[in-house]
Amino acid sequence: MTRSHFLVAVAAVAILTAAGLPFAIDALAQSGHAGHGAAAPTPPAAGEPTAGPAPVAPAPGARRVLYYRNPMGLPDTSPVPKKDAMGMAYVPVYADEDTSGIVTVSADKIQTLGVRTEPAALRAMTRSVRAVGAVAVDERNEYQVAPRFEAWIERLVADTTGATVRRGDVLMEVYSPELVLAQEEYLSARGDAGLAEAALARLRNLGIADEEIARLKATGKAMRTLPYRAEADGIVLEKLAVRGMRFMPGETLYRIADLSEVWMLAEVFEQDLPAVRVGETAEVAINSMPDRRFTGTVDFVYPTLAAESRTAKVRIELANPDGLLRPNLYGTVHLAAASGLPALAVPDSAVLDSGTRKVVLVESGDGRFAPREVQTGPRADGYIRIDGGLDAGEKVVTRANFLIDSESNLRSALAAFAPAAADAGEK
Repeated sequence: MTRSHFLVAVAAVAILTAAGLPFAIDALAQSGHAGHGAAAPTPPAAGEPTAGPAPVAPAPGARRVLYYRNPMGLPDTSPVPKKDAMGMAYVPVYADEDTSGIVTVSADKIQTLGVRTEPAALRAMTRSVRAVGAVAVDERNEYQVAPRFEAWIERLVADTTGATVRRGDVLMEVYSPELVLAQEEYLSARGDAGLAEAALARLRNLGIADEEIARLKATGKAMRTLPYRAEADGIVLEKLAVRGMRFMPGETLYRIADLSEVWMLAEVFEQDLPAVRVGETAEVAINSMPDRRFTGTVDFVYPTLAAESRTAKVRIELANPDGLLRPNLYGTVHLAAASGLPALAVPDSAVLDSGTRKVVLVESGDGRFAPREVQTGPRADGYIRIDGGLDAGEKVVTRANFLIDSESNLRSALAAFAPAAADAGEK
């Protein structure tokens, strides 16, 4: 290189340096070393990234970086260090880190988040079923008064709804030409034992009480009106009889029910029905008597389901000696159904249900938590049965598990981008 060429090169370097183009210095320096006439390298186009430094082999014992992830949790990774649009450096992910969803939480963060764990253990699953219902009449203790003859009501004795009647009490006095004729036939046939007995049998078949037949035998005189008596104890639930009315055979005049035993018809949701068993004990609380509890027995589970409420009726028998339980009283039913043998269970707050799978977070020590899919059974007393995926004694997170699960999902999502990032780095 001549002296004139050297002076021109020095002047060019000074001008380019002042203009902020440092890459030209290297170009000119290479030009100087190459000698006069060597081609200078072409500067990169605007916006084209500059070549990074050549990768350096890690020192022995150093942690190997797999890739770099976005510091804000976005699904973006890079094979080389970089910064996001806000100037935040990407976070390195090392090869010795488990990227299968395991989350490491420091002790101070565990305390700050309020993380709580509980070991999975065998326990007796006593499921308490709660349902609402109403008191109903025991259908087996209900009967109707429907005479078998045509007559007119001359006098009404049980003349109000709700009246209490006993077996043998007179409900009404009736006039029936048919009954008068039957009495006269008996009186006419008293000389013939067979005819007389047939006449008395006819009176019994018409529903005439034994007291009236005995009186007919004793007095030997037919009565114009006859009393009609109750056949059982009970309460008059419905009274259709009116004084002076004419009724036909089979026409209902009274509806009477014995309320010494009643039913509680509980509406049990379909998911609780498998826990209900015939014969188990039920405790009933009536809203109008909050200080009283009634104990009954499940007698029957109805085979049909109400489409509107998705409930089935469960019939509970209740003793009612004091008559406090009245039809249509509203109440609450508690059924304690034991599942039998102890089962592996965890608190129901430990299970994260996504709708397609159920996951628990298992503590593996040193602040490490790993998600694990489990199979579950029914719930009872705040616990849920574990049918698979977990062993007794393993600790699961019962509180703040949503926060840890969110971080685990983030790691799993980023791990899915790791192969692509590694391939890009190799290229």
